[in-house]
Amino acid sequence: MKLAVLLSVKQSTLMTKSFVFCLLLCFLLVPTNSKNANETDRLALLEFKNRITDDPLNFLNSWNESAHFCNWPGVVCSRRHQRITSLNLQHQKLTGFLSPYIGNLTFLYQLILDNNSFMGIIPQELGNLRRLRFLWLRNNSFDGEIPANLSACSNLVEIRLSWNNLSGKLPTELGSLSKLQLIQAPRNNLVGEIPSSFGNASSLEFFGFSSNRLTGRIPNGFGQLNRLEYIGLSENRLSGFFPPTIFNLSSITTIFVPMNQLQGTLPSYIGNTLPNLYYLGISENQFTGTIPVSLSNLSNLEFLFIDGNKLTGNMPSFMNSHKLSKLDISSNHLGSGESTDLIFISSLTNASNLVELGLSGNNFGGVLPKSFGNLSTKLTGITVSNNELSGSIPSWIEKFENLTNIEMSGNKFTGNIPTEIGKLKFLQILDLSYNNFSGKIPTVLGNLSLLTKLHLDDNNFYGEIPFSLEMCQNLQGLNLSKNNLNGTIPSQVVSLSSLSLYLDLSNNHLVGALPIEVGNLDNLGELVVSRNKLSGEIPATLSRCVQLEKLRMNENFFRGTIPSSLSTLRGLRFLDLSQNNLSGAIPEYLGSFDLLYLNLSFNSFEGVLPKEGIFRNATAVSVIGNPNLCVNTPEFQIPLCKNKSKSSKKFTSSLTFKLTISLVCCILGLLLLCAFLFLYYSKKKKVPSSDSSGDTVLKLSYRSLFQATDGFSSANLVGTGSFSSVYKGFLDSTETVIAVKVFNLFRRGASKSFLVECETFKNIKHRNLVKVLTACSGFDNRGNDFKALVYEFMDNGSLDQWLHSNDEESKKLNFLQRLNIAIDIASALDYLHHHCHKTIIHCDLKPSNVLLDNQMVGHVGDFGLAKFLPTDDQSTPTSSFGVRGSIGYTAPEYGMGSQVSTLGDVYSFGILLLEMFTGKSPIDHIFKDGRSLHSFVKAALPDRVAEIVDPVLVDECKSVETNSNNARNKDYTNSHKLKECFVSVFEVGLACSVSTARERLRMSDAANELLSIRNVVLGTEMYR
Repeated sequence: MKLAVLLSVKQSTLMTKSFVFCLLLCFLLVPTNSKNANETDRLALLEFKNRITDDPLNFLNSWNESAHFCNWPGVVCSRRHQRITSLNLQHQKLTGFLSPYIGNLTFLYQLILDNNSFMGIIPQELGNLRRLRFLWLRNNSFDGEIPANLSACSNLVEIRLSWNNLSGKLPTELGSLSKLQLIQAPRNNLVGEIPSSFGNASSLEFFGFSSNRLTGRIPNGFGQLNRLEYIGLSENRLSGFFPPTIFNLSSITTIFVPMNQLQGTLPSYIGNTLPNLYYLGISENQFTGTIPVSLSNLSNLEFLFIDGNKLTGNMPSFMNSHKLSKLDISSNHLGSGESTDLIFISSLTNASNLVELGLSGNNFGGVLPKSFGNLSTKLTGITVSNNELSGSIPSWIEKFENLTNIEMSGNKFTGNIPTEIGKLKFLQILDLSYNNFSGKIPTVLGNLSLLTKLHLDDNNFYGEIPFSLEMCQNLQGLNLSKNNLNGTIPSQVVSLSSLSLYLDLSNNHLVGALPIEVGNLDNLGELVVSRNKLSGEIPATLSRCVQLEKLRMNENFFRGTIPSSLSTLRGLRFLDLSQNNLSGAIPEYLGSFDLLYLNLSFNSFEGVLPKEGIFRNATAVSVIGNPNLCVNTPEFQIPLCKNKSKSSKKFTSSLTFKLTISLVCCILGLLLLCAFLFLYYSKKKKVPSSDSSGDTVLKLSYRSLFQATDGFSSANLVGTGSFSSVYKGFLDSTETVIAVKVFNLFRRGASKSFLVECETFKNIKHRNLVKVLTACSGFDNRGNDFKALVYEFMDNGSLDQWLHSNDEESKKLNFLQRLNIAIDIASALDYLHHHCHKTIIHCDLKPSNVLLDNQMVGHVGDFGLAKFLPTDDQSTPTSSFGVRGSIGYTAPEYGMGSQVSTLGDVYSFGILLLEMFTGKSPIDHIFKDGRSLHSFVKAALPDRVAEIVDPVLVDECKSVETNSNNARNKDYTNSHKLKECFVSVFEVGLACSVSTARERLRMSDAANELLSIRNVVLGTEMYR
C-alpha cells in the first residue's frame, strides 16, 4: 500500500515536471514567432504612413516608437496575439497612396479609410487578407479597376467603394463571395454588364452601383437572392426588361433604378409579394401598362417615384399607405381627361407625412377636388402642370403654409389669383402660365420675399404691373407676356438687380418709355418687350446690361438711333429691333458681335449696310423695309448702292477722280516693276519661296488648302481646340508639309480669335514661336466664310501628347529634354513680355499650345486669346473682362476680375513647369477640396521629391544611380545631382505659380534660373 502511494506520488511529480517543461517550451517558442509577426505588422503600418503625402490633422504624428503600435490612433489589436485586427482612419483628410504592404496585415478583419483623399489603384495585395470582413474605401480618389482577387477574401461581408474614380468592369469573381452581404460602388466610372455570377452570392442584401456607366440587362439571377433588400442602379445605361422575379422577393425594401432604359410592367401582385417595400423608384425609364391596384397594400411604402415612363390608366387608392412621404407620377399618360381622374386624392389624406406630390404631364381632368385641401400641411409643392384641369385656385391653398412650389401651367384654369397666395411666405416658384386666368395681378405677390420665378404669361390678366413686385428681392425670372396689361413699365420692376434669367413683358399694351433704370439689370440674360406700344429712344443705360444674350424690342414705337454705347453688349446672340421708327446708320460694331440672329427690318435706317461679321450671312440678317438703306452685295433683299455718273460730277470732283486714277496707275506700275525685279532675283538665287527662312508669305486659297489636306480629311486631323481644327497638309507645288488651322466661325469668338492671331504674328518673330506661313480669309465651296492660318508643320506634335500619352510604347521625354523645352517656352514668353514693341500676353499657355519640331525644340503657339499692352508695364488700365484661359492654368487673380498682366503668363508657366516634371495635369482628379498641383509639389519639397517626380524620370534616375554605384566616387553621384536639379526646377515652378501676383518671378529671371540648372545637369557624366 505504501509502495503504491509512493509510486503514485512520484508519477504525479513526474507529470507535473513534464507539464511545466512543455509549458516553458511553449513560452520559449511562441513569443519568438509572435514577435516576428508583430514586427511585420509594425513595419506594414510604417510603410502605410510613408505613402501618406499630406496629413493636415497630424493624425499620424504619434505613429512612432514612443508607443507600441497597438496603441497608435486608429489601430486595434487582438489581445492574445497582439496582431492588428482593425485599421480605422476615416474622416482624417489624409492624402496619399494605399501601400501594398497593407497585404501583410493578415489578421485584419476591418479596413476603414472613408472620407480621405487616397489616390492611385487599390492594391492587389488586399487579396492576401483572408480574414478581412469589412472593406470601406468610400469618398476617396482611387482609380483603376476593382481588384478581382478580392474574391480570395472569402470572409468579406461588406465592400464599400462609393465616390471614387474606379473604372473597368465589375469583376465576375466577386460573385463567388458566399458571405458577402453588401457591395456598393456608386459615383464611379464602371462600365460593362453586371456579371450574372452575383446571382450566386446567396448572402447578398445590398447591391448598389448607381451613377456609373453600366450597360446591358439586370441579371435574372437576382430573383434568386432571397435575402436581397436593396438594389440601386440609377443613372446607368441599363436596358432590357426588368427581371419580374425581383418583385417576388419579400425581403426587398428598396428598388432604385431611375434614369436607365429599362422596360417592363409593374405586376398586379406587387402589393402582395413585397410587404417590406418602402422605396420604389423607376423614374425616367420605359415602363408601360397600368399601376396595380394592389399597390395600396404596401403599408410600409414611403417613396414612390414612377414619373417619366409610359404608364396609362387610372390611379389606384392609397388608403393603406399611411407612411407615404413623396409621390411623383408626373410625365406619364395617366388619366382620361374626366372629372373623376383625381378621385384617388382622397385616399392620400391618411398620409400625414406627405411632403411632395407630382402630378404634372398627364391627362388628368376635372377640378382640384376638395379633398386636396385635406392633404398633409407638410406639403411643399402643388405641381399639376400640363394636364386638362379646370376651375379656379381654391382658397384652401393658404392652409399649405410650407409650399415652395405652385406649378399649374398648361391647363384650363380660370378666375383670379386668390389673395391667400400672398400668405405663403416660403413660396419660391409660382407658375400659372398658359391658362385662362383673368383679373388684375394682385399686389399681395409683393409679400413673397423668397420668390425666384414668377410666370403669369399667356393668360388674360389686365391692368398695370404692380409696383409691389419690387419687394421680391430674390426674383430671378419674371414673365408677364401675352396678357392685356397696360400702363407704363414701373421703374421699380426694372430696378430689381436680382433679375438674372429673363424679363419678358412682350405682347401686352404697355406704353411710355423703357425706364432708364433698366441699366440696373446688369446680370440679366434676356430682355423681351416686343409687341407693345412703347416709345421714346432706346435708353443708353442699357449698355450696362453686359450679360444680355437676347434683346427683343420689336413692334413698338421706338425712335432715334441705335446708341453707340450699346457696343458694350458683346454677349448678344439675338437682337430684334424690327418694326419701330429707328433711323440713322446701322452701327458698324454690330459686325463685331457674335450674333446668331439680327432683325432690323421695317425702320428708317439709311446709308450702306455694314459688311463684317453677321452681315456676311444674309440668312441670319433681315433689313427689309428700310427704303434709304443700300448694300454692296446682292444677297440681301434691298437695293444695291448706286455710283454717281461722271457727267453729273462737278469739275473739281472730275479732276480729283482723274488725279486719283493717275496716281493709282503709277503705284500699280511701280508695284509691277518691283514684282518683276523680285521674281527675277528670286529665280536667279534659286530660293524657293515656300521653304525660305525669310519672311516671304505664301499665297494660298481655300481651294489649294482643300487639296493640300485631302479635303480636310479626318485622316489628316491632328488636333482640335475651342475655336478651330488643325490638319496636316502637303503642298505639291513646293513639296512643303504644312499645318492648317481652320477656324470654326460658328463658334462664338472664333472670328475674334483669328484676328487676334493675325495681329499677333504680324508683330513677332522668335525661334521659339510657331511660324505662320500665311493667312487665308475667303469663302469655302459652299459660299460660307472661311478663315485659316497656315503654319510650319511640327513633326513631334504637342507637348501634351508627350506628357500624357496613354501609349506605353510611345517615346518618353527624359530630364534634359524637358528642361530644354521649358527653357524654350520661358525664352518665348520673355521675348513676348519684354522684347516686343508692344508687350504681348499669351493668356492661354498650356501643354497643348506648345509644339515640338523634329529637333525637339519647343515652339509656343495659339495666340487666339492674346492681349496687347502699350508698354512693357506689368499691368494695364484696360479692363480684363473677357480674359479667358484654360482651367488649371489661369492665374487666380483673373477669376477675381483683376487686370491682365505678364504675371498671369508667369503663373501659367509655373503650373506648366510643375506638370512637365510631375507628369500630373493641374486638373487631375486628385486635385480637389482646395488641393492643387502647387500645394502637392510644395508639400513634398525637399525631402520627398522622389514621390512626386514623373515615374519616367524616376526610372531614369534609378538608372543613373545604378551606374554611379559602380563608380569609385560615391560621395556625390550623378543621381544626387539630378535629384538636386529636380528640387531646383520645382522651386522655380513654385515661385512662378504663387497665388499672389506680385510675389512671382519675372519671366526673364525664371529663364535664367532654368539655364543655370541646365549647366549643372550638363556637368554630370551622364550628359557629357
